Amino acid sequence: MAFEFFQHDSIIYVLIAWFIIFGIAKISKLDKRGFEIKPYSLTYKNRNVQMLLTRILGRTERATRVFSNASVILGFVMMGAGFWYLISNLSNFFVKPSSFAEMTVLIPGVTIQSSANIAYFLLAVPIVLIMHEGAHGIVATLEKIKIKTGGFAVFIALFAGFVEPDEEEFAKAKKISRLRVIGAGATSNVIFSFVIAGLLLFNPSFALIMPDGIRNLLYSEPLGVPIISVLPGSGAEKAGLQKSDIITEINGIHIALPQDFAKVKLKPGETAMVTVTRSGQTLQIPVVTTPATENPKVGMLGIMRAALPSYQPVVPYYIHWSPEAFMFLLWLWMLSFFIGIFNMLPLPILDGGKFVHSIIEKKISERALKGTMIGLYAFTFILFGLNIALSALKSGFITI
Repeated sequence: MAFEFFQHDSIIYVLIAWFIIFGIAKISKLDKRGFEIKPYSLTYKNRNVQMLLTRILGRTERATRVFSNASVILGFVMMGAGFWYLISNLSNFFVKPSSFAEMTVLIPGVTIQSSANIAYFLLAVPIVLIMHEGAHGIVATLEKIKIKTGGFAVFIALFAGFVEPDEEEFAKAKKISRLRVIGAGATSNVIFSFVIAGLLLFNPSFALIMPDGIRNLLYSEPLGVPIISVLPGSGAEKAGLQKSDIITEINGIHIALPQDFAKVKLKPGETAMVTVTRSGQTLQIPVVTTPATENPKVGMLGIMRAALPSYQPVVPYYIHWSPEAFMFLLWLWMLSFFIGIFNMLPLPILDGGKFVHSIIEKKISERALKGTMIGLYAFTFILFGLNIALSALKSGFITI
C-alpha cells in the first residue's frame, strides 16, 4: 500500500476525497434512502436495527447477561485505568522524563499523515464502532430498553457510530440497567482488543511495542536486529539482503542488540559473512562492503537497521503475518483498546460522563449534580489536554 505522494499534502487529499463522497451522495440522492447529507457530514439512521439486535440477543442471551454484568465492574476499572495512565504519564514528564509517553489525537490528514496509516485507520475504525455500538444495543435490548434508531455518521474524515435508545425508557430503567448499557460499549472494545492481541502476541514484531515487564514475561532473549531498508546499489542489495531480515551474526560476532554493531569492524571492499533469519530460516549471505559515506576508510553493508531488536515468543510457535496484515491488526488492536479505555473517562461526549452521571444522580440535588459534573469534566479535560500539550512541547507537532 505505497502511496508516498500523498504523504506531504494528506489533508488536501482527505478533503478532495470528502468532496467526491459528498458529490456522489448528492447525485445518488441518498437523502431519500435514510441518509442526512450536509456539507460537513453524512449521517445514516436505520429504524429497523431493533429487529437485528433482538435476533442476535436470542442466540446469545446467556453470554450477554454475563457480559452486561461484567461491563459494570469493568466500567469502573477502565475509568480508573484511564485516570491512572494520564496522571502517571503527566508525573513522568517532570519526575522521569525518559518514561513520558507522547500522546496525540488521531485525525486523518492532520496527525495521521502517512497514506498507509490513513488507510489502516479508515479500515479499522468502522469495525471498532460496530463492536462498540452493537454492544450498547444488545445490552439495551436485554434490559428491555427500546432502540429507536442505529447508524453511523461521517464528519469529513472522522467517524461516529450510534444507537439511540428511547429516552423515556432509558431514564425510567433501573440504575444498574443503565450502567450495564453504558459500560457495554467500552467493555466490548477492550475484550476485542485482547482477542486481537492474542493473534499478534505470537508475532515477534509485536514485542517491540510491549512494556519491558510484559516483554520479559512473554518473550525470550532478543533474536537479532531487523533490517528496515536496504540502500540501492549497496553491497547488501547486490548480495540479496532484504527488508525484515533479522541480522543475528556478522563475521562470527553475535548480534542480539543494536549496540552489538559497534563490535563489528569492517573495511571497504572486504566480504562480510552476514547471518540472517528470514521467514524462520537461517541464511548465511556474503556481502561485499562499500566505503561509508561519513568515513570512506570504514566499510558498510548498506542497510538501515531497526533501533530495537526482534524477539521470539516464549511459546515457540508464531503466526507469520504479511506486513500489511500485521499493521492493520496493530491499528485494530490499538484503536479498540484505547477507544475502550479513554471512552470511559468522564467527558460530556464520552460514555464515562454518562456512567458517572447515572451513579450520582438523585443522590444529590440537581444544582450539586450539575456543579459536580462540570468540575469533573473540567478536571478530566485539563488532565487530557496537559498530556497532549506536553507531548507537543517535548517532540513538536506529533504526526504518524
